[in-house]
Amino acid sequence: MKLVLSDRPLTLSDSLDADTQYFDLSSCRIAHCVGCFGCWTKTPGRCVIRDDAVRIYPVIAKSERVLYVSRVKYGGYDSPMKTMLERAIPVQQAFIRVLDGETHHVQRAVEPKRAVILAYGTTSDEEREVFRALVARNAKNMNFLSYEIRFVTEDEVEQAAAQEVRAWQAS
Repeated sequence: MKLVLSDRPLTLSDSLDADTQYFDLSSCRIAHCVGCFGCWTKTPGRCVIRDDAVRIYPVIAKSERVLYVSRVKYGGYDSPMKTMLERAIPVQQAFIRVLDGETHHVQRAVEPKRAVILAYGTTSDEEREVFRALVARNAKNMNFLSYEIRFVTEDEVEQAAAQEVRAWQAS
């Protein structure tokens, strides 16, 4: 399974095959995580908040290829993407493991992923470096086998996303 997760609308309908799901987070109703940890204790693996995130985080877990399209704000994902990734915590367990000398959560049936992050809106080299460091740290909790960050302008987002999806179809 492949996943395109974007913080803005994209016109990819001609490029998507039956094995690829696309979510425009800007059109989804996704509440902020309230930190109740119900997904770990009351309803393991399922968020207690009933909104669009409960349809999306299982797809994140099952996907082997992911394309994240996000504006970069202050060296991190912008609000729609950050909110969704925080709400994906049910795909992890409350238990901790040591991975490469760091503590990380144990995954709950999460497929290893090949990821591409299209990052747009960055204004400085310093902001790009902060974002690179964030993605590197998150890659372990997101079960990335590999990842690539592509910094693009806002005008290049649509073309870059379509190009990545076409490359998936060709491989």
